[in-house]
Amino acid sequence: MSETHKYWGIVPAAGVGKRMQADRPKQYLELNSQTVIEQTLTRLLDVELLTAVIVAISKEDSYWPELKISKNPRILTAAGGKERADSVLSALNSIADRAADNDWVLVHDAARPCITQSDVEHLINELHDHPVGGILALASHDTLKSVNADLAITDTVNRNKIWRALTPQMFRYRALKDALQEAADKGWVMTDDASAMELQGKQPKIIAGRADNLKITRPEDLALAQFFLEQQ
Repeated sequence: MSETHKYWGIVPAAGVGKRMQADRPKQYLELNSQTVIEQTLTRLLDVELLTAVIVAISKEDSYWPELKISKNPRILTAAGGKERADSVLSALNSIADRAADNDWVLVHDAARPCITQSDVEHLINELHDHPVGGILALASHDTLKSVNADLAITDTVNRNKIWRALTPQMFRYRALKDALQEAADKGWVMTDDASAMELQGKQPKIIAGRADNLKITRPEDLALAQFFLEQQ
C-alpha cells in the first residue's frame, strides 16, 4: 500500500439524538462503563494508519471537554453544524492546511460504537487505490416493500440490488470537500457522504461490512450495542 498520502478520520458529533428520549445527546450515554463516543473513538484510534480523528462538536456541548479522550493528541476538534453534512464539511475545512487533496478521509458516525478495527482496515485495504472511494455497507436479507402515502404496499423491491449504508465512508479529501460544499450551496440535504459524491456523477464502491456495526438511534439499541461489544 502506498503511503504517499494520509488517512484522516472524521466523526460528526453535534447531533442531539431526539429519538433516544434521553437527558443528553446519545453519544454521551453510558455504554460498558464509557460513553458511546468514547467507545467509538477508541476503536478508530486503534487504526494506526489514521493520522488524526477530527470530532465536530456543538458549541453548546458541555460533555465533550469532560471526557479524557478529548485530550488525546490524535483527536482534533471542529465546530459542529446544524446538519451532519455541515459538521463533516466543518471538519474538512479545519484541516485544510494539513491535508493534501489526495489524502483519504474516513467519515464515521459517533453513534456506531461497535465498529471493528478489522472492518476499518479492510475498507482502507480495498479502496486505497480506487478512483472514487466507497463505503461499508450491509446486504439486505429482508423482503423489502415500497409503499404509498397511506402505507399501502405498491411494490416488492428486488433486495439483491439493495444495501444498507454503514460507516466509515471513505473518499479523497478534496473531492469530498468540493462535493459537500456544492451540496450546501445548492441547499441539498445529504444524509451520508456517498450521496454527495453520487450527485457529482461518481460511483462509490460497496465494501461488505459486519452486521454488528449498529447505529444507536432508539433506546433499545443501547442494550443491543452492549451485547455486540461483549460478543466482540
